[in-house]
Amino acid sequence: MNYIDYIIIILYLIGFLGIGYFFKENKNSKDYFLGGQSMGWFPLSLSTMATQLSAISFISAPAFVGLKEGGGLQWLTYEFGVPLAMAFLLIAIIPTLYNSGIVSVYEYLERRFDASSRLLISFVFQISRSVATGVMVYTMALILQATIGIEFWISILIIGVITMVYSFQGGMKAVIWGDVIQMIILFFGIIICLFYGLSELGGYDNFINLVDKDRLTAVDFSKWGFNNADKNDEFGFWPMVIGGFFLYASYYGTDQTQSQRLLSAKGLPTIKKLLLANGLFRFPITLTYCIMGLILGTLLLQDPGFQELLDTVYQSNITSLEGKKADLMVPVFIIKYLPNGVIGILIVAIMSAAMSSLSSTVNSLSAVTLEDFIKRFKPNMPDKKYVQYSRLLSVFWGLVCLFFAFFAGSIEGTVIEVINKISSIFYGPILAAFILAILTKKTHALGANIGIIIGVLFNMYLWLYVPSIFWFWWNAIGCLVTIIIALIVSYVIKKETKPGLDIEVYKAGKKEVIILLSYFIVIVLFAIYIGDILK
Repeated sequence: MNYIDYIIIILYLIGFLGIGYFFKENKNSKDYFLGGQSMGWFPLSLSTMATQLSAISFISAPAFVGLKEGGGLQWLTYEFGVPLAMAFLLIAIIPTLYNSGIVSVYEYLERRFDASSRLLISFVFQISRSVATGVMVYTMALILQATIGIEFWISILIIGVITMVYSFQGGMKAVIWGDVIQMIILFFGIIICLFYGLSELGGYDNFINLVDKDRLTAVDFSKWGFNNADKNDEFGFWPMVIGGFFLYASYYGTDQTQSQRLLSAKGLPTIKKLLLANGLFRFPITLTYCIMGLILGTLLLQDPGFQELLDTVYQSNITSLEGKKADLMVPVFIIKYLPNGVIGILIVAIMSAAMSSLSSTVNSLSAVTLEDFIKRFKPNMPDKKYVQYSRLLSVFWGLVCLFFAFFAGSIEGTVIEVINKISSIFYGPILAAFILAILTKKTHALGANIGIIIGVLFNMYLWLYVPSIFWFWWNAIGCLVTIIIALIVSYVIKKETKPGLDIEVYKAGKKEVIILLSYFIVIVLFAIYIGDILK
């Protein structure tokens, strides 16, 4: 790196401080946490994809595709459940939540069940999301330290302080528009790495001749994910489709970091476009960074200098980066092959990856804390005081995430797998709570709460004692266990139930549902034949 790279990084950071200042006018809860419900589908869709895809996809997913044993284009199967989940949310979950006029998505659980259900899920969300975000920031800081020499603690403070400042000032509008910029930078970075890597390999034909052909297989119908002790039964078609459906339905529909964007939309027609766009655009973006991973992984195997530099960086930082050697592939490629100026842009892309996830987490955590807990004791809080509390809570949760980042410790495997495992313990039971609240009438709060607790504990048991079951299944298993237990308890123990809101089925979304289901078939067929297509 030289002065050009540092100037680019400094200008980027100053620019984000400006975003917070530009959107500093926030008068009430819907302004600060929902952007005044004035956001269109395009910025919301980019923000939604940025939060999900940018967190570590630029670093860890290409590492899995290009280097990890048992990796390859089977990463594409992560996307199979997305259009199915979008279709389900469009007609069954989101219309009811949007029409309820809530800020915290967990407020609906209190309206349908009672306060205990709301507080239980909200608490689980706050702990799991802050820990997962801390792990992500921790790893990004380690990678920046190992590759470009920025001290670990300085990286965390730069990422954390800048993010907290613009989130503190601008609220949800600053977060969304910040995500839009970060998504554009990130995708631009992926394209740069892809084409530079292809150039170093001598062109597309050389790449196809040199690539490990086993990594071109994306779909395997023989793997069911129930014999996963040796890690050779992962990423089969059925666990990725079924488990992925439950994971993404929960993530996009009931995780505050994503559902808050849906609640920020201008109206249900905007949500319809947003869910459709997210269901259609994610696969091409994922395909792009998977191809990048294949190219860089192939280049690494062909270039002893690339291997030597990666080994040197890893050995020099093995204490902090143990088990994460593959995650160094992209940043080491950047510092070895790219010219100055472009290096600065790509370092900005890495920082963007961390900042977009941290900003979304900070805003959503402060929203649920204020709505689910503090307003319980101060129900008539004036708007001015509400915004003050909101900003203070964004700082508080930013510091909590940074605390976890400083003390995350060593974790096994690529970062993206660890974060997904943490989330998959909770996603199924949380989705079940909303399915029970919206789509059933006789389930009561006690049944729902017992079901949620048993669903989470059962998933923890699977993680600790049944390693043969692929973690993607936890999303489906946790959801089904929670629903079954909740229905049984509600049937055996008779209690009065709240009616909640009338179920809102978004009938106008039939065309979008047909498109999403058709698209699911298209991407599966494309993935099956991708090896032949690339050749």
